[in-house]
Amino acid sequence: MKSILITGCNRGLGLGLVKALVGLPTSRPTHIIATYRDPGTSGELLELAKQHSSIIPLQFDVKNFDRYEEFAKSVESALQGDGLNVLFNNAGISPKSTRLNFTKSDDLVDTFVTNTVAPIMMTKAFVPLLRKASDGNKDAPVGPHRACIVNMSSILGSIEANVDGGLYGYRTSKAALNAATKSMSIDLKANKIMAVAMHPGWVQTDMGGSKAPLTVEQSCSGMVNTLLSLNESHNAGFLQYDGKGLPW
Repeated sequence: MKSILITGCNRGLGLGLVKALVGLPTSRPTHIIATYRDPGTSGELLELAKQHSSIIPLQFDVKNFDRYEEFAKSVESALQGDGLNVLFNNAGISPKSTRLNFTKSDDLVDTFVTNTVAPIMMTKAFVPLLRKASDGNKDAPVGPHRACIVNMSSILGSIEANVDGGLYGYRTSKAALNAATKSMSIDLKANKIMAVAMHPGWVQTDMGGSKAPLTVEQSCSGMVNTLLSLNESHNAGFLQYDGKGLPW
């Protein structure tokens, strides 16, 4: 895996994934392209990039759809002629409203745009670079060393596992993202580009809260190990951070 693009890296899981990748003992990616929105809240990422030449921080808001073409060209330039091996659609939000009587339409729309529409449009924008990586590594097996899309999902997006209700914006946006992941796995299969949905576990982030059982480091280390072990049999899979399959 020579290159990976991760969205939403100013904090939380995105930043944790960057740290896990640069901390790999061997086979570290040559290019770790990490997006952030606000320099004022991305100090740790920007400082880390000064210490590791493989980290390329790029300021970008995934909801700014008018800039997708321009952003893709910036990534292409950063890759210096190579394709993109992995697109990790990590950026996401969770609305404060939980139960039905507190749910607001604006929250639903905003969550759906960030958690579902943006990953779909991001994937659309980067298919050419993913295809370039796949075509340039025809001897490599299907997987992250060739071309792969990882969509950060959640067990809360599982319809079968929903026994508590509520969380309308988050649950529906992640369930929709799971459906999109399945379509990507079918539509891009001929190009040897695979797609999976990944659940990071319940993690101690701003979204997960302090009572979560997993640290960011534990979750991200597991996700990176799982990512590196992906093969064609995992295409269209819904996987936990440790590689365990999850119900749709």
